[in-house]
Amino acid sequence: TGRRKTAVARIRLSTGSGKFTVNGRPLENYFLVESQRTLATGPLIKAEGTSRFDVRANVAGGGPNGQADAVRHG
Repeated sequence: TGRRKTAVARIRLSTGSGKFTVNGRPLENYFLVESQRTLATGPLIKAEGTSRFDVRANVAGGGPNGQADAVRHG
């Protein structure tokens, strides 16, 4: 679980091929701005796990920037 301001994200990691979905939609379709996608995927990039894990995120509340940060914290 990650929180930022009023945004709350619940994250589920599983071994896989690197698929990243947010609220059932692909990452690119949910976070339209590149900086938001970079913020949300930052920890996986740093840990070199982008191609080893599938990520499912459920996000509620707040705006897009707060949601991206909540996903990052989760």
